[in-house]
Amino acid sequence: MKYIHLLLVTLFCQAATASVLIKADDPGFAYVGRISRATPEAVVWTYPGVQIHARFTGTSAAMKTNPDCGYFMVEVDDQVPRKVQSMKGETIVRLVQGLSPGEHRLTITYLIEGMYKKPTFYGLLLDDGCGLLDRPTLPSRKIEFIGNSITCGYGIEGDGTEKKFLFSKQNFYYTYAAITSRALQAQCQVCARSGIGIYRNYAGKIPDEIMPRIYPHTFYSTTGELWDFNLYQPDVVCVNLGCNDTSVGQYDKVRLTEAFKSFTQTLRGYYPQAKIVYLIGAIPAGKRLNDIREAQEAAIADAAERGDHEVYRMDFTPDDGSLGMGSQGHPSMRRQALMGEELTTFLREITGWE
Repeated sequence: MKYIHLLLVTLFCQAATASVLIKADDPGFAYVGRISRATPEAVVWTYPGVQIHARFTGTSAAMKTNPDCGYFMVEVDDQVPRKVQSMKGETIVRLVQGLSPGEHRLTITYLIEGMYKKPTFYGLLLDDGCGLLDRPTLPSRKIEFIGNSITCGYGIEGDGTEKKFLFSKQNFYYTYAAITSRALQAQCQVCARSGIGIYRNYAGKIPDEIMPRIYPHTFYSTTGELWDFNLYQPDVVCVNLGCNDTSVGQYDKVRLTEAFKSFTQTLRGYYPQAKIVYLIGAIPAGKRLNDIREAQEAAIADAAERGDHEVYRMDFTPDDGSLGMGSQGHPSMRRQALMGEELTTFLREITGWE
């Protein structure tokens, strides 16, 4: 019966010319990431890496969103991923067209930091008479990434000459976090913000908005909607922090160390069974790198004293510029690819994942 139903839908779609909206609260959608469902028939978020998964029938698809909310990577079936943009004044973003009639797989990934863009997904526009199929089955493995601009993919599409931040040069899809998740066939949830630190932010700016204070919330904020940690219990939590704390001026290594110790306990409270992995960089070798390493090692030793032996640390190869540079000294796409390979190998070792 299911085959007959799909055949009838496919035949009807072949003659379709109009578009119908499948609203965001349709059970056929599968979401990954810190999203809010507080707004009826809409999904709202602020962090990069949020994904929308669906299976649909028809020859084309578009999404309804708010204007100028940023960039998305679109994956349809086995086609090459394609980057699209939500333009000013436009609420409809064309995702794909010219497909053969029948069933298709769709994944939409948000590529930038959305705290100023208020990205909102209202639904999917499909050919008249077509619709969503059963909700896609997501990977059982789950990883969470907590980090700063490196995790966000800041400047990853730049060539090192850019003098200011550009959303057009940011692309989470090619970060070490996304690469690792795809390689390990794992879901990927992200809580990351450029300039953020674990005890102080870059240059000491916005002192209230350090990671431990925004982490309990759904959005990038120290107030408002609280995130329900029961919705996503990761197998592994990867934390890449410390670069901004030590980036400018005289930093306090004691405060840095205590912040790592405290955050380890916070994470363990939310995730009793997860492996916690502290990462460093990739940043150039030197005193900063050594101080971050020692602070993380102290946090690991502190956890072990409390009987927690599932806290780890991994060093990325220090960034010496040999693989090019992204915008404003950030890792290039090639460097991020190497980081992804290194982290994938490490996580396989500690989890036994193939």
